[in-house]
Amino acid sequence: MLRELRVRNFAVVEEAVLEFGPGLSVLSGETGAGKSLLVEALALLVGGRPSPEMIRAGAGMARVEGRFEIDGVDGVASLCERAGVDHEDDWLILRRELRREGRHRAWVNGSPSTTTLLRELGVRLVELHGQHDHQRLLNRSHQRRILDAFGRHEGLVAETAAAFDALRELDTRLAQVRQALREGRERADYLRFKWDEISAADISPDEDETLETEARRLTHSEELIELSSLLYDGLYESEASVVDRLGELGKRLDALVAIDPAAAPFRDLHEAGLRTVEELGLGLARYRDAIEHDPRRLDEIRARQDLLYRLKRKYGDSLAEVIRAGEEARRELEQLAGADDEIARLAARREEAAAKVAGLASELSERRHAAAGRLCEAVNATLPELGLRGGRLTVRFAGDGEIRRLGAERVEFLVALNPGFPPAPLRRVASGGEMSRLMLALETALIEVDDLPSLVFDEIDAGIGGEVAHRVANRLLRLSASHQVLVVTHLAQIAARADAHYWVGKTTERGEARTSVRTLTGGERVLEVARMLGGDPDSHASRAHAEELLAGRP
Repeated sequence: MLRELRVRNFAVVEEAVLEFGPGLSVLSGETGAGKSLLVEALALLVGGRPSPEMIRAGAGMARVEGRFEIDGVDGVASLCERAGVDHEDDWLILRRELRREGRHRAWVNGSPSTTTLLRELGVRLVELHGQHDHQRLLNRSHQRRILDAFGRHEGLVAETAAAFDALRELDTRLAQVRQALREGRERADYLRFKWDEISAADISPDEDETLETEARRLTHSEELIELSSLLYDGLYESEASVVDRLGELGKRLDALVAIDPAAAPFRDLHEAGLRTVEELGLGLARYRDAIEHDPRRLDEIRARQDLLYRLKRKYGDSLAEVIRAGEEARRELEQLAGADDEIARLAARREEAAAKVAGLASELSERRHAAAGRLCEAVNATLPELGLRGGRLTVRFAGDGEIRRLGAERVEFLVALNPGFPPAPLRRVASGGEMSRLMLALETALIEVDDLPSLVFDEIDAGIGGEVAHRVANRLLRLSASHQVLVVTHLAQIAARADAHYWVGKTTERGEARTSVRTLTGGERVLEVARMLGGDPDSHASRAHAEELLAGRP
């Protein structure tokens, strides 16, 4: 709820500080003193449209600041979190500055803000009734939400929305599969050719490297045989081979060891070297014998390499990529083969989902019509006692037969405040007083479902008095049991019922108008109520009447 409002250099208000509590609070004062200016300041604070006239003459800047208690207020915490605004202490401080030069500025809990965020927070914090464009109840989407809350079928609305979202997801998936099938059929021949060509090649990832090694050996087979033969002869086979020479040297090494046993390790090394040379020579002989001189095999390899080269040019830089391309083509062909079945399954699911949405929307429509009847009955029963005799509220349901996310119909509140006139949208109600009393009737009917913490009524007493004034006061008092209610009033019957009374006065100093605000208690309040009764506030009779009214407060 609104706990404090600070206004500086706003129109004729030089500076004002108002502290509010729960229950019913009233603002009173002489006509033209600036009572409604404080409501306009509050409207500006929660996202209202600024104008140059709002800045006090001679001042360069106007400032409005409000402190709100937000514990338990639905939606405020999530808005702050999305905007990166700290709100851990359950308080929200909104501030807005209007400048004659430069840009207007706004803050939420000390963080720079946008007007959009102020407006989004404002509709969750306070409702202004009177001549104010941003009243929630003038908005058709909010009227629909209010009707659903009044009918207590928000759960059905959420279920309908979820079913509608599921239907749209199926529509999207079905469109994607159908599009993929159309595109796939256009390239099915290519995919089939691609898969056939790659699968027929029966390739392995490293085949090109293996073939290149084999081709190099076959190309140089004669040279390899010659070189390996020469090496074999020199190491092992010829009369002067390395093996024979090492054998002769071994005899001399034996003689050396016979003389000096300490040289025995050299003989071990000699024997190891001799065995290594023998193995090398015999290995070269086996290598030579294994070499094939096969021109036909070489031709086969060249043909295979040419095939692999062409496949890599078409499908990838490596054989591994070629294999992957073939697998992708195969999977896509399999998907195409099963696409018709998937379309049939999705179409059946969509039909079931559409039937569910239609059933939920039909039930929602029935409940909305029933709730509309009850709401109109409750409001219309209240209007006469609020001075709107002959007034009536109706709810119009409009639709084109198409079911949307929140149901099959658009909801709009219509009102006729004078007999013989057709109902019109709430926004077309011209009189601020009539609008405020109509909103009071609505708020009273919605008292159990509207969780907005603070309600402000401006001009609610325009054109009424006597018994109607008492009834309006009773309705406001009833509303203040569950909401914080702030009323700008000229009527003593309303002011006397308030929990807190603020007086707004205007004086002229050095040719300049100044508006001030102060809280009235005790004798000051008695005098103000006496003045509002229309008598002489200094007379004993007027004060006695005022005291009687104040004594009648609950």
